[in-house]
Amino acid sequence: MAGIPKELIRNRELTVGLAGNPNSGKTSLFNHLTGGFQHVGNYAGVTVEKKWGRLRGPHGPMHIVDLPGTYSLNAFSEEERVARNFLLRDKPDVVVDVIDASNLERNLYLAVQLNELEVNLTLALNMMDVARGEGFELDLQRLGELLGAPAVETVGHDGRGIPKLSAMIRDAGLRELEPRRVDYGDELECEIEALTEMLVPTDDLIFPARYAAIKLLEEDPEVHDAVRECCANLEAIEQRLEEAIENLARYFQDPPSILIGDRRYGFAAGIAREVTLRTPRPDRVTQSERIDGVLTHRVMGVPIFLAFMFGLFSLTFTLGDPMMGMIESLFNWLGNSIDGVWPAGRHEWLHSLIVDGIIGGVGGVLVFLPNILLLFLGISFLEDTGYMARAAFIMDKLMHRFGLHGKSFIPMLIGFGCTIPAIMATRTLPSKRDRLVTMMILPFISCGARLPIYLVLIPAFFPRGWHAPLLLGLYILGILLGLVMAKILGKTILRGEDTPFVMELPPYRLPTRRSVLLHVWQRSWMYVRKAGTIILAISIGLWILMSFPALPEEGAIPNHGGDDSAALKAQKLEYSAAGRIGRAMETLTDPLGFDWRINTALLGALAAKEVFVAELGIIFSLEESEGESLRLREILRRNYTPLQGVSILIFCLLASPCMATFSITRRESGRWRYAFLQWFGMTALAWILSLLIFQIGSLFIT
Repeated sequence: MAGIPKELIRNRELTVGLAGNPNSGKTSLFNHLTGGFQHVGNYAGVTVEKKWGRLRGPHGPMHIVDLPGTYSLNAFSEEERVARNFLLRDKPDVVVDVIDASNLERNLYLAVQLNELEVNLTLALNMMDVARGEGFELDLQRLGELLGAPAVETVGHDGRGIPKLSAMIRDAGLRELEPRRVDYGDELECEIEALTEMLVPTDDLIFPARYAAIKLLEEDPEVHDAVRECCANLEAIEQRLEEAIENLARYFQDPPSILIGDRRYGFAAGIAREVTLRTPRPDRVTQSERIDGVLTHRVMGVPIFLAFMFGLFSLTFTLGDPMMGMIESLFNWLGNSIDGVWPAGRHEWLHSLIVDGIIGGVGGVLVFLPNILLLFLGISFLEDTGYMARAAFIMDKLMHRFGLHGKSFIPMLIGFGCTIPAIMATRTLPSKRDRLVTMMILPFISCGARLPIYLVLIPAFFPRGWHAPLLLGLYILGILLGLVMAKILGKTILRGEDTPFVMELPPYRLPTRRSVLLHVWQRSWMYVRKAGTIILAISIGLWILMSFPALPEEGAIPNHGGDDSAALKAQKLEYSAAGRIGRAMETLTDPLGFDWRINTALLGALAAKEVFVAELGIIFSLEESEGESLRLREILRRNYTPLQGVSILIFCLLASPCMATFSITRRESGRWRYAFLQWFGMTALAWILSLLIFQIGSLFIT
């Protein structure tokens, strides 16, 4: 920053990058700094792409970018590439390395690499409350001196230290760079210096020359490609590099990449020892370790996890149903109020559009909002405590048996909310084969969009005591079928070697009210926004299909109950475009126990799963006779049997992913064939299982 007036720097907007290891609390600090609605989850890999926000107030303005959590900058994974490319190409004014103070030595490895990139570094020693609780005491001033970067302590979950951190970031924009170099030893340093001198004249190289020399010795492919593109003396550099790698490997009996990594770790370990004033006793057992002794027990771990899930689903029904009934009554009152004031015989099509299409469609989805809120609240609480990371650890052995990477559990967990971000989260997996296998089976996980279908069908056909077990059973069935398909894919079209899984278990924490509520708000608002936009548009479109063409007067059945009789309304609906499509589909769906009305609702579910419920609401609103106002569950119970209900549930669990999932699978896999295979494969499986259930069940139920 030399040569730039300090007042100009002080008043301009700084660009700040937040870097750090997974589970260091980086995203929590981001939320406190910006007040943003960034998702916070207490497990590795939650941040797949960089997110940004603005810091205002006394130390602003600042443009803050939350980078993916990463252990290093070696660019072997997607997170490392995103983080390193941002640091090199966007050149932030300040980089804040968020360090887990209770795991200082491991976290300092990234700080050492950031120093090698010659960025303007500031250290945020986060989770100091956890570190002190475990018996650690650190000398932050000495740490800053050894790394040439100021250090401040923070507690991300409650915002302690945030004002001091923001002030330090602003001050960091005024200071000269003082990076501390790792001494790699005489033999390595000789080769590093020689390569650095050869790279210095290259103006177009985005990497600092010394850093590029080190990465060339580590055989980093991205750095090598960059050198090839912009160095005029490429032949001389490659010749010297080849000789250096060969000589060092012969001398040390290890490749330079191993030697350099060892020296970095040694440097980080030395700093950690130097600044640690007090450490816990070797025989000290932490609170997290005591809890893990129970929750991750090799025998009881899985039953405990299932018990947590059963309790969560029971709560979803027990507490959600009364609130759902109130919202349902509100929409019924709204529809009846419009009926009461609407002039008879005036613009009947508009009346039907508002009451049947909009209120019946969107209202039929929004009534399930309390259940959605409760489910997301429970999952958010378990995520933020750190328990869901343990669930991944518990499931690791099972995942490997089915050919999945243990870390695949994280996208699967995200999939309980929505399949779209879950598929995007597969970027955190180490190999293309692992990403593809996980991506292909994620739609088997019951997302939030399927929950309204379960919440209307299960209570419609089964007594209250069966509600939670059946809901849990559907979730488990989806997971098990997904695992089976992963095994089949891994043995056929996606064959490959399993990669090892090492997952860090974060300490248990009591979630803050703010973080849990932000998490719930983000997911719930997405659901409400979808109901008010996508589902509204689809509901109107399908209402048009259900209302036109109109039934000719001469084609109507004899009217015994007035123009609005249920029989006449049913005939009008069946005559419409949607009714005809539903009838045409009966050749395929009649063996499953579906009629044309279920087929018509399934058409809407192609765009978004929640639309299935909305369309059932529209269909039965259009078919309902005057003065008869039954809840959708009661109507379904009157028109279908429990066996048909089970068949519909299984089909909705497994059939064709929504169009957004199809699109994101195509984008993330890079191939149309994977998206089509997923869509047609799941639909075929749904048809076969529903067929077996209905036909075999019909043999025993007369």
